[in-house]
Amino acid sequence: MTDFKVTHPDIVGVDEQAHEVLLTLSLAPQLDYFKGHFPDAPILAGVVQLDWAIHYGRKYFGYQNAVENVEVLKFQVVMTPGLEVTLALEKKSEHKFTFRYYSHKGQHASGRIVFASDA
Repeated sequence: MTDFKVTHPDIVGVDEQAHEVLLTLSLAPQLDYFKGHFPDAPILAGVVQLDWAIHYGRKYFGYQNAVENVEVLKFQVVMTPGLEVTLALEKKSEHKFTFRYYSHKGQHASGRIVFASDA
């Protein structure tokens, strides 16, 4: 089993509004997720991008329930070591938010996360 130590990007900027958060993330080459994916041309796996979006959505919007659905998920441009990206999170309702990653290279990924309701 691999022992991951560096699993989150460096947050170099935060712009927090009522229903939107913009996080500027630095993707350090030391991130464990770059190891082996792929050895000659490392990229950040989509599942990691999704995990980070959920993590930061929970942190900034306070979602507690389990993820019920991931909608309109798209991966457009790969993320590579050393890249600085913005993760834009927008709260749509008490159970839903959208995310998108973008940089000077364009839009990298986007989607909508839906959490289970209490009912």
